[in-house]
Amino acid sequence: MKGMATRYMQQFWGAAALGLSRGVLMGRFAALRPLGMLLPPQPRPLVMRVQGVGGDGAVEENRFYAKYQRKIEELRKSNPDIFATRMETRSDKKKQPVGHSKQAEFVRFMEEKADALGNKASKRGFTKNKTLDSILNVEMVKQKKPEEIKQIWKQYFSGEDTVYAVIPGKTFDLMWKRAQHCPSFLFALPRKEGYEFFVGQWSGAEFHFTSLINIQTQGEAATSQLILYHYPELQEDKGIVLMTAEMDSSFLNLPEAQCLASQVQLFYATDRQETYGLVESFNHQPAQFKYMSVITELEQSRLGQELRPQQEPPMSTA
Repeated sequence: MKGMATRYMQQFWGAAALGLSRGVLMGRFAALRPLGMLLPPQPRPLVMRVQGVGGDGAVEENRFYAKYQRKIEELRKSNPDIFATRMETRSDKKKQPVGHSKQAEFVRFMEEKADALGNKASKRGFTKNKTLDSILNVEMVKQKKPEEIKQIWKQYFSGEDTVYAVIPGKTFDLMWKRAQHCPSFLFALPRKEGYEFFVGQWSGAEFHFTSLINIQTQGEAATSQLILYHYPELQEDKGIVLMTAEMDSSFLNLPEAQCLASQVQLFYATDRQETYGLVESFNHQPAQFKYMSVITELEQSRLGQELRPQQEPPMSTA
């Protein structure tokens, strides 16, 4: 069943490529320091760790620091008091093991802030109130058959560096129903350096992604790096939901955005209770949530396989 789901996503997810209200985010996410970056799995128990943002230069040691260096320096210069407060908060945090109970604080915060999502997307090319009418002549498209609409949607984006999809109506119904109960999740993105974690959050029919390290370093100034726009206007008559996306190309390339977008269906539209159970535990039983299980599901699905870090062969003991 999982293989069928993967083939489905590879067929319908095209490959042509939040701001959360975060006033108190730093304190909440400081408990998640171990999650910003994870090295490739090793044959021993793992502790995931993100180097802290502190005066000792720890954040500079993070593999993804270069992407955020300019913004961090701007905050350091423009708001030294805020910067100092965030550094002080993070310096108090110690390395914590997988499954630390303070994960519950993160989930509670995400639930409290769910209504505020979508108000602060990145300025890098994102469209406010992106409607289907701004892309297609909806009245004209309504006269077409579902297969014709799929072809129109595919042709429209075939020359664009963006992610797009045509989702069966029943699949979206399942995703939407689950989104009402579990509006947020933590996704793993394979990179050459390891796995970077991204926070995903539903905001209406939009799905916003921003990296965990972006939230940790930028706090309330952190913005979306990828937004998925779902359009259910044709669902009732045609049985399909159209999707497209916008991304900040300074943080994500097309294959990376494709991987994150496909994971929304992997976790929210799966038939496997074990897979969706991770989403449920993240939202409602955070103490039982296991970050490594997200990576396991991702690897088994083969999504983002071309992005996955290659494990070095074991060293000879001879």
